[in-house]
Amino acid sequence: METITTQRRPTRLTHVQTGEINGMMPPQAVELEKSVLGALMLDQDALFGHIYGMHEGLFYKEEHQIIFSAIRMLNNCSHEVDMLTVVEELRREGKLEQAGGAFYISQLTSNVVSAAHMEYHLQILTEKFMQREVIRTSTESIKAAYDETCDAVELLDDAQKKLMEVSEKSFHREGKNMDALMTEAEQKFLTEDKAEDYSIQSGFFELDRYTSGFQPGTLIILAARPAMGKTACGLTMARNIAVDFKKPVAYFSLEMTGVELAARLLASEAEISANKLKKAAGLNKFEKKALAEKINELRQAPLYIDDTAGLDIFELRAKCRRLKQRYGIRMVFIDYLQLMTASGDISKNRNREQEISNISRQLKEMSKELDIPVLAMAQLSRKVEDRPLQVPQLSDLRESGSIEQDADIVLALRRPYKCGEEQDEHGNSTENLAELRILKHRSGDIGKVMLEFEGRFVRFSNIPVIPQVMVVDSKMNKDITPNANFDGPSVRNPENPGKELQTDNDGNPILPPIIEDSTPPSIIPSIDSSQRNLDNRMPQDNDLDFE
Repeated sequence: METITTQRRPTRLTHVQTGEINGMMPPQAVELEKSVLGALMLDQDALFGHIYGMHEGLFYKEEHQIIFSAIRMLNNCSHEVDMLTVVEELRREGKLEQAGGAFYISQLTSNVVSAAHMEYHLQILTEKFMQREVIRTSTESIKAAYDETCDAVELLDDAQKKLMEVSEKSFHREGKNMDALMTEAEQKFLTEDKAEDYSIQSGFFELDRYTSGFQPGTLIILAARPAMGKTACGLTMARNIAVDFKKPVAYFSLEMTGVELAARLLASEAEISANKLKKAAGLNKFEKKALAEKINELRQAPLYIDDTAGLDIFELRAKCRRLKQRYGIRMVFIDYLQLMTASGDISKNRNREQEISNISRQLKEMSKELDIPVLAMAQLSRKVEDRPLQVPQLSDLRESGSIEQDADIVLALRRPYKCGEEQDEHGNSTENLAELRILKHRSGDIGKVMLEFEGRFVRFSNIPVIPQVMVVDSKMNKDITPNANFDGPSVRNPENPGKELQTDNDGNPILPPIIEDSTPPSIIPSIDSSQRNLDNRMPQDNDLDFE
């Protein structure tokens, strides 16, 4: 039986140890700590109003951490909190001497004048805690960086996660009453610019109608079999968001290079055949001019493409944090999920299915952490090809069942023509059609979206809507009868009901005579030479009209 050894996470340094390593005293406010502890034991309003947002890390001295832990235990058990009950709780836990003794605890309450400034005192303690944690995290990172066996990318990601934990602890979110919640709902749903800014539109109208745009904190999976157009579809959505809606987008390509993706964008924008653009020759002057214009337009697009091969999940999260901080990205695209790897010991001690499950879970956490939607492309298994029309199902996601669990939206791309369905129900060719099936939608309906695929330009687009002419059956149209005076018979249409056609003795129709105008054209009167010279002379001052 094979035993799997798990690497124990190294214990963190204490604040005292970091102070000794750096040769400096960590930031602290011991007198304020005493005042806050004393107020918690004396004032019930201060206790119930602030204890739920407090934690042991706010206190620098170990004695104060132990005392606060006893106060919180009594409050959680719905017991009275005062100096005597805190002393008894510490005595029961066997930590009274470790907390400084009963006399020290009594001094905490005697120094409290008023609990009116409790909130301000806690603000100062929070700032001191943040400073100590930054020092501790930096010291631990410096110490680990000198270890040759340490993975640098994992070290960077670990440091960033520790700092994020500090931020979450320091800026905790409290419960909100209905007035505050309804105010947020009003700003989100009743203000049009806020609603448009909140969600990310894909540019595919039918898809956006189903999803109301991609929401922050959601994980979207775009799945398909190979050569169905996953990259083209994802790149088209990224282009729509960045170019049409002017929102910054990050696109991570683990399969194609950045130059290849740029060539696809240019072929789509300039409407030049992708194959012709690959050869970089044979372009006429009009195509070169259109290409130059689109190159200048795309220079300003807030689309950031990273083509790092073999990208692991921790490096991806670190890059997305930097892009969010530097450029304010609104959405992340990953092409594609199965090409990513886990980092460190995760990939060594787990099989591929567990590794993919961990990656999908990390992507979901990243979308919530950065508060942006994340779209990851994925491969479908070969089970799709065993079906007659190769219609994908949710269970076809390859290598992991947790992808469908972690994802908020699952989209499956299908090209009917490539799946043997050459005509639709109306008998039209499906060569340029594509289906985007919504297999899972955590917050809405599922359905099917039809798109147009333009293979020459390697792009997807909305199907043009052709307005239908509505014919209304009216009784007025039925009551109309031919007018005998205007709708009489003619040579072209002798069956037209109207006047009888007059014929001669031989049965030939008698047509009205054609009158030819033999009047000679009017003669332009001749102009004598004196008049001609007068007209050709230069105009004099008195001939000019100065009105």
